[in-house]
Amino acid sequence: MVLLQLFLEFFKTGLFALGGGLATLPFLKQIALKYSWFSVSQLTDMIAVSESTPGPIGINMSTYAGFHAASVPGAIVATLSLVLPSYIVILIVSHFMEKFRDSPLVNNVFYGIRPATAGLIAGAMFEVFLLSLFNINAFQASGSILDLFQFIPIVVYVIALIGIFKLPKIHPIVFIIGGAVLGIVLGL
Repeated sequence: MVLLQLFLEFFKTGLFALGGGLATLPFLKQIALKYSWFSVSQLTDMIAVSESTPGPIGINMSTYAGFHAASVPGAIVATLSLVLPSYIVILIVSHFMEKFRDSPLVNNVFYGIRPATAGLIAGAMFEVFLLSLFNINAFQASGSILDLFQFIPIVVYVIALIGIFKLPKIHPIVFIIGGAVLGIVLGL
């Protein structure tokens, strides 16, 4: 039953998450709220692991989530079901693309998808900021504004942001490794 639920949820995610891996984040949050496979707070871990491992972010995240839900079979089902809608759509589009390549309607549809994709990615970015820099649950429980902010991640984020803009041409892998080390040392 869990494998069927994984298939359906990740198939739906793959079908509607236009714009790549981070566009799957709102869907993953809904999955976390609906099922006990992983928690909303684990999404930041999923993002960190997915960003730091080779391969597409969305596929890495679905594999990670599927593994948490049902071990290796869950990882396989979640990954394949996330990719399957794209595969089907590409087969269909490629079949008709030759015929409608110069159609203004087709060009307008593809042009209209761009803002939706940008909106999904912006929404995912907003979710990542909320999850990693603010502790909304602690704030709701105590009512203290100081409990809202996660000060260590905010300081690390500001320092990294300054470093990215001020340090001359440091390779991104340095920031990735530095972030991983800080995450392990500080328990972020």
